[in-house]
Amino acid sequence: MKIGNIEFGTQPVFLAPMEDVTDIGFRLLCKRYGASMVYTEFVSAEALIRDVKTTLRKLTISDVERPVGIQIYGRDVEAMVEAARIVEQASPDVIDLNFGCPVKKVAGKGAGAGMLQNIPKMLEITKKVVEAVKLPVTVKTRLGWNHEQLIITELAEQLQDCGIQALTIHGRTRSQMYTGAADWTLIGEVKRNPRIHIPIIGNGDVTSPEEAKQAFEQYKVDAVMIGRATFGRPWIFKEVRDYLDGTGAKPLDFDTKLDILIEQLRINVERIDEKRGILHTRRHLAATPIFKGIPDFRQTRIAMLRAEKMDELLQILEETRKRLGSQSQPTD
Repeated sequence: MKIGNIEFGTQPVFLAPMEDVTDIGFRLLCKRYGASMVYTEFVSAEALIRDVKTTLRKLTISDVERPVGIQIYGRDVEAMVEAARIVEQASPDVIDLNFGCPVKKVAGKGAGAGMLQNIPKMLEITKKVVEAVKLPVTVKTRLGWNHEQLIITELAEQLQDCGIQALTIHGRTRSQMYTGAADWTLIGEVKRNPRIHIPIIGNGDVTSPEEAKQAFEQYKVDAVMIGRATFGRPWIFKEVRDYLDGTGAKPLDFDTKLDILIEQLRINVERIDEKRGILHTRRHLAATPIFKGIPDFRQTRIAMLRAEKMDELLQILEETRKRLGSQSQPTD
């Protein structure tokens, strides 16, 4: 599979762009453990052209994480074009257009998945951005606004005609948000369309190596993108890669996974500060499967998620390690 001149090999697995999740520290961990491509957090076009410092910081990328995409969103044609030109100066490998974010503060203002209610403008933005930059431009979107407007089959052709070089489809409508099950049948339909020649990347509810394999084999997508299942589990890419490649590699043990989470904590504290670094790591500690099955863990979990000092949090994590011991390590 290729996007522009970037060669990914067969059955690549990507990290989805997620706000307050896919910061550079987390991206580097996911890359280390096998992500074929990673994406930044969402970048607001309006904030970017206003030189908002917090937004400009999202453009910071590292050569170690390549190939990396920067994703932008907005509802104004001129702003999106100008933002794309600014992003191009940061030298990502891909510029991705976010037409899929369902949250009210984005979609409710006509950006993100809100563009599914204004297809002419979506196509105008896409065409103008493609014309304005030299980097490959890709799009991420959903099946439609709701189940009465499942437009992705036709929309995929229209976006391709605008010059995009890959399309990621999340298998839900905007009205679903993140509820219910992702519907991959329409993703497969897009992929089977003989008019479609760009790579189709499937996204939604891939939480295990087995589900990733099913996506490739049943729906024939060119790549799979994993989002929420990466929370507290950046090593999921190794698990998927080992399964797809049939390497028979030994799974990472509890100690190694805990070390990865501790490294993520240290990265966040160093990158931001102690208080916000801990807050930024909490969602991963809350979601990680490595503590699942530990007897009488509830009070420890509460203490872990309430800790406000790094030394305190590290002590809780190390005590958990000692408590388990090498003979009673849970598996996920």
